Order: sequence, then structure tokens, then C-alpha cells
Amino acid sequence: MKLLHTSDWHLGRNLFSVPLLDHQRVFLEWLIAQVDEHQVDAVIISGDIYDRSVPAVETISLFEWALIELAKRTEVVLIPGNHDSATRLGFAGPLLEAARVHVRASAADLARPIILTARTHERPQADDSTQATDRVQIFCIPYLEPAFHSANFDCERSHAGVLAAAMDQIRSAADLDLPIVVVSHAFITGGVASESERDVRVGGIPDAPVSIFQGANYVALGHLHRPQALSTPDGMLARYSGSPIAYSFSEEGQVKSVVLLDISSLGAEVMLLPTPTPRPLSTIRGDLEDLLNDPRWQEAQDHWIRAVVTDDRRPERPMERLRERFPHTLQLEFAPSNALLTNEFRAVDIATLDPVEVTSQFINYVAGIAATDQELTLIEQAVERVRIAQVQ
Repeated sequence: MKLLHTSDWHLGRNLFSVPLLDHQRVFLEWLIAQVDEHQVDAVIISGDIYDRSVPAVETISLFEWALIELAKRTEVVLIPGNHDSATRLGFAGPLLEAARVHVRASAADLARPIILTARTHERPQADDSTQATDRVQIFCIPYLEPAFHSANFDCERSHAGVLAAAMDQIRSAADLDLPIVVVSHAFITGGVASESERDVRVGGIPDAPVSIFQGANYVALGHLHRPQALSTPDGMLARYSGSPIAYSFSEEGQVKSVVLLDISSLGAEVMLLPTPTPRPLSTIRGDLEDLLNDPRWQEAQDHWIRAVVTDDRRPERPMERLRERFPHTLQLEFAPSNALLTNEFRAVDIATLDPVEVTSQFINYVAGIAATDQELTLIEQAVERVRIAQVQ
């Protein structure tokens, strides 16, 4: 059984001021070609299909086109992530299932497996004692907001609590004679984060242990944008496929990929397929005149650029001048080389930060004093109401 695992497309996202939709279309065209080339039995999308819960019309159109092209070729399994609206993504789910698109957006479907049968591949013949099954069962755990789902599950109000309750249902429903694939969108302990993921912490604890997925043969994870494997108990593989495109300079130098998984009752083999790179990201650092004239920066002239200017005095028109040599400069920071204490001001995507922390910092900035315990409680309650509204 050949499965292609991908996630965190974030369709409609910008990299600072640069729209990425055309680059995302290139990735999707490439993905469709991989399905053909590798005779993939199913594509698994582990959440964060869209960047916003209410995406733009052209973004929805791109996703619709991709789903149609994929469904012509293979089965598609997908779940909502914390950026998606589960209600919108799950609309017409039973109808789509008839067209080989399995959208599992509701906790009510946790114990309902998707049973897939492999298409015919050319494989070496095995003797009867080692014959692999050509079927696999896939269970889906959409992003579960603890503030909403912990009451339904009667469990601890944490990511670990709701994931453990979900896995209890899955283990009870699983056929132990078939390989088990679990699709989940969560922050799992041991995963390395980037700056481009939205904070999902609850009470300061954003993660859950990988041991929660005990019993699964492969865990197809979404949420973290760095492609990575997690350290797991024997008999289990767990991977973040990562985002197909870099969405922050913290991902500079990463080789983005999707996971091609060949799984059977005899085991699983993983191959990483590197995705197309729209434009490399590079950080350049030095005095402005050095950045504008030094030949060593020539290779970066066509890259997306983060420039760290170290002049002792802030130069005039630094961004304009940088863009004369580096037309794709997106981010500018100042770090004077003679400063005893350096405050580096960096452009940050505020949507990726903890909203409680952002609001409390704003109060501190405006009022000159830290938020009181009562104010923090009110902020937390407001954030919780918004999160619950997004998943209902």
C-alpha cells in the first residue's frame, strides 16, 4: 500500500507582503504528478489546508481544482487543522466520500476507519508465510480544541487529554489484523517548531507525548512545518511531513518534502520526495555598504532576503537601497555592532503568537504596568470563546 503524506499547505498565505498562491499551485501540480509517477493508493493531508478559517474565493478554487485532480487518480484522506474551519471543510463530507475524498472533520468519526485496498503494483512474489496484506485502516483525528472537546470526552482539559481520549476510541475500533495509520494535527513532544506555526498552547502546555499513539503503525502528523521524524516506541513510525513551502525565515535551509510511505503487515518503508522550491530564503548580515557591494552576496541576489544591518548609525533609506541589489528583500533588522545591549526589532507574524501573551504585552505597553490576574483571566476567557466558536 503506497500512501503519500503531506500537510500544512496553508493555501492563501503570504510570506510577509508576497502572495504565495501561484507557488502553491506549482506545488499542487507537482504533487499530482507524483501520484501518477509512484502509483499512489491514497493521499493523506494532515490539516491546515487553508491559512484562514474563511479563505478567499481564489484560494477555495485552487483547492477545489486540486481535489478534483487527485480524486481522478487516487483516494484522498484529509482532516482540518487549527487554521481550518472544521465546519466549512467538513461540508458535504458524505457526498465527497462517494467521490473517493474522505473528509474527517468531526470527532464523531474518530472510531470510523477508512479501509483502503491497494491498487495492483509490480512486487516480488513472497511465499505464503510472509505474504503481506494489501489493505490498511486509516483513523483520523482532526485538530481537537481542548476547551471544546474535553467536556465531550470527559477528560483532562489539555491536548494530551483529548488526544488520549481519541486514541482510546480508535484502539477499541481497530482491526488488529490490518496495519493502522493514524492521521492527526497536533504538537507532539520532541517535534521542532518554526516561527510560522500558530501557537496552540492551553494553560502553557501546547504538546502531547508520542506514546499516546501506541498501537498505530504509522502516525501521519500535521502542524509543525519542519519535516521530521519523531522518536517512537518499537513498531511505530511517526512523522511530520512539514509544510511544502517555507513560510518564515526560521525555515531557511530546510529541504521541504512529502512522505511516500509503503506500508503492509510486514512493516513500512519511508521515502522523502523533495518539493519544488519557489525561491530560496537567505539571511545576510553586515554593514549596509558591505551588503550592497561585497561579491560574496551575489548568489543571494534573487533570493527572498532577511537583511540584518550592523551599522553603528542607522543608514538612510536602507530598504530602498537594499532592494536595488536584492529586489526580493522582505525583512530588515538593525543590530548595531557597537551596541552594548542590542534590541533587534523583527517583523513577526502576529497570528503565530499566543493571543493571551500578545494582549497582555499590549496592556503592559499602553499602561506601563503588567496585566493583573483579573485581566489575564478575562483575556483567557475571551480567547477560549473565540477558539470554541471556530470549531463549532
